[in-house]
Amino acid sequence: MQTSSSSSLCAIVPLDCILNCSNQLAYPCSFSLGLSRGSRDLKVSRLKAGFWESIRSGLIKNNSTQVIEPPSSTDPQEDEEPLPQEFVLVEKTLPDGTIEQIIFSSGGDVDIYDLQALCDKVGWPRRPLSKLAAALRNSYMVATLHSVKKSASGEELNNEKKLIGMARATSDHAFNATIWDVLVDPSYQGQGLGKALIEKIIRALLQRDIGNITLFADSKVVEFYRNLGFEADPEGIKGMFWYPRF
Repeated sequence: MQTSSSSSLCAIVPLDCILNCSNQLAYPCSFSLGLSRGSRDLKVSRLKAGFWESIRSGLIKNNSTQVIEPPSSTDPQEDEEPLPQEFVLVEKTLPDGTIEQIIFSSGGDVDIYDLQALCDKVGWPRRPLSKLAAALRNSYMVATLHSVKKSASGEELNNEKKLIGMARATSDHAFNATIWDVLVDPSYQGQGLGKALIEKIIRALLQRDIGNITLFADSKVVEFYRNLGFEADPEGIKGMFWYPRF
């Protein structure tokens, strides 16, 4: 299945799915109410609110909205954002004895020519490279998956590092984020890599106290995102588009 996020269906990830279904994630970790950052203790009170109220006020939706009141700490280290991550997501031995590692990175290291080649593989129309570079540069977060092959002794083969997946997010750096351009090389699809990519982005955004996470999905991948906790057309809210009519 081609993983994509480029159509007209609006979706939002509900907090209760992230909190209550962590055992279904590829890499489980615990979340506390209020999405505490580091060692901070956050005061949480509960109010009834609808989807729009949570969007407008920046509150997190979990059936009843949680109002997050930050502590009065003035420690500058408390406000530092998490550093970019890079780690081996999957490691496997190929039939010829070569070891392949799938490396996840949130550092935004993307070669635009490699990205264009990946877009070609999934059948996306080509976009001007200058605009593609600007989109990456202006994104709040860019997450990638690279394949690295090594010999049985652990030596990297020909410095081969192949881009096989990417997703990016834009944000107001406070309340809202939107995930764009979710891509997985067709030869690597069906292995749970797209799922792991989205889950890692969601966790990174939640760690930065960004709780309203949206994306656009075409009809072929709606169920894929629904299984990750996204809700289509919450409370009947529809995505609206404007584009030149000529």
